Amino acid sequence: MINLSGLTPFAQGGNRKCFVHPHNNNRCLKVLIEGNLKKVRENAPWFKKFRSNKIFDDNMREQIAYNQRALKNNNQDKWKHLAKWYGMVETSIGLASETELIRDNKKNIAITLEKYLFTFGITDEIENAINEFESWLRSSLVLTKNIIPHNIVLGYDNEKIILKIIDGLGSKSYLPLTHISDMFARLYVERRIKLMRSRIKWDLSGRKGSWK
Repeated sequence: MINLSGLTPFAQGGNRKCFVHPHNNNRCLKVLIEGNLKKVRENAPWFKKFRSNKIFDDNMREQIAYNQRALKNNNQDKWKHLAKWYGMVETSIGLASETELIRDNKKNIAITLEKYLFTFGITDEIENAINEFESWLRSSLVLTKNIIPHNIVLGYDNEKIILKIIDGLGSKSYLPLTHISDMFARLYVERRIKLMRSRIKWDLSGRKGSWK
């Protein structure tokens, strides 16, 4: 068991806290916020209240997402724009999803795409990084939920920005066709790319109206 008692998370989302692994500073441990699972279930629509905890547990959903078809091949390029996943581990404050901790070219914890955009806007450098990221999505057919800039961070290959997904992996589709058919997966990925561009534009325009 990994002892996280007394450690401060470096980031926190709506459902999980993120800790630097105490024995490996290149790995991240994502732990559910205490009591959150119960709240999520209580606030869910009535027809979801009878389902397994897996559909409410971000760690369980992440585990399922990393087992998708596109990530089962031996092509190492699949990790080019995605934090690697190392499995589930027990900690002193609950079960954790252990992933790669992305760092920048100065070994600091990588900033999010959202933070970069709010600071610098769309630069030529970040536009090139986004285009490369989109090409990878199209070639790998890795399925994601809606791609939100705060779920993407800026990794580096020497001095070149490489965008990395750190959260939001998986499919929003209710039908399994995206998991078994390349044709439907391509349509799904194109929709996610379109929505990502829309979300970036919405973020930079003051978040007025809807981005979907």
